[in-house]
Amino acid sequence: MTRRNFIATTAASAAMQPPVRCTMGLSPDCFVILRPPRTAHDLLEKAYAVGAGGIQVPITNFEPDYLKKVRSRAEELGMYLEVTTASPGPDTALFEKTLQAAKEIGAGCVRTVCLSGRRYETFNSLEQWKTFVAESMQKFERMGPLANKYKMPVGVENHKDWTAEDYLAILKKYSSEYLGVCLDFGNNVALLDDPMEVVESLAPYVINTHIKDMGVEEYEDGFLLSEVPLGTGICDLKRMVATVLKVRPSAKFSLDFLTRDPLKITCLTEKYWLTFPERNGKYLARSLAMVRKNKPSKPLPRVTGLDREAQLQMEQENVKKSIAYARDHLGLRS
Repeated sequence: MTRRNFIATTAASAAMQPPVRCTMGLSPDCFVILRPPRTAHDLLEKAYAVGAGGIQVPITNFEPDYLKKVRSRAEELGMYLEVTTASPGPDTALFEKTLQAAKEIGAGCVRTVCLSGRRYETFNSLEQWKTFVAESMQKFERMGPLANKYKMPVGVENHKDWTAEDYLAILKKYSSEYLGVCLDFGNNVALLDDPMEVVESLAPYVINTHIKDMGVEEYEDGFLLSEVPLGTGICDLKRMVATVLKVRPSAKFSLDFLTRDPLKITCLTEKYWLTFPERNGKYLARSLAMVRKNKPSKPLPRVTGLDREAQLQMEQENVKKSIAYARDHLGLRS
């Protein structure tokens, strides 16, 4: 889609807004197929057009005039801004620059990750995992003082890296008023955690969130896992949202919905378990029982084999249905 067509489509959609808007926002991954320009201003317009209440977005332009433009437009639309960025290495200059820019655009917080991939796929040995853990602890040690210095809250996502037990120990050690978790509601299903237990244990440390619902389906090496429209999966979303709001009444909820083929959770293979030395069969048995209890009425949706127009339609419907559910059933309405 060209930029001109994107803007025209967005403007046309904005003219047909529902009378009651959703306060839930969107991450850029909600448009992984459409791929509109990944800039704060353009994503604001797209999110507003589909009825969302805010965005998580990377800052790609640090010019003062552009930052003022983004802030002004967000205030005009009544939408929240959260910034997403990479976690800092030894050179923290870009991370600091992003924290400063986040303040300038009026963002409420920043979201980051330690691992961009998936624990059970990325690492081929326990030693590799331990190296990653040591490097990640150095990142937490850098992020805490910087978040405090700029008084900009930073949430580090549970991104299919930390089990609930892992992350709770990390947060107890490193969390502060300005450093905590970007709490993803569904990621830890891939690590054989119960999603409700994850939310209950990590909610006190919430800075920002990725709200999502998950579908599961058994397959020969374990199970398949997909984001599905809110309210149609295994997550007790009403209870999860209430749990977060009880301890963080001002928390924002950002939909993180990738329309894609299901992920393969290969928990019946030897490689999967290489980085889980402390885990036992309890987690496997519990997860497989949950999968079998929640067998889908039809196979989980896939984008492979669909033409681009069909893929785009699927993505649009996924976002549309999720916004409607959040607005009408989760109390996330203006």
